Amino acid sequence: MTIRRGDEDIVILDGVCAVEDAESLLQMLQATPGALVDWTQCRQVHTAVLQVIMASGSAPVGPCGDVWVQQWLAPKLPQKGTAG
Repeated sequence: MTIRRGDEDIVILDGVCAVEDAESLLQMLQATPGALVDWTQCRQVHTAVLQVIMASGSAPVGPCGDVWVQQWLAPKLPQKGTAG
């Protein structure tokens, strides 16, 4: 599973997060208001998943594992420190 709930209200994105994962992410974020999104283990993020993160107002934790997203898009988002 590429999107899972971690400890202490953290939603973890892992591996390749495809368009199909956007709905699961949205449901997890709605069920856990204020949850952090840890995307450090994510190798590739579909833009639909990124849009859910942006719309939710959640600040991603740590550097994104998707190098392109980290370089070009992450600097535009509010960020929390590191998970753990």
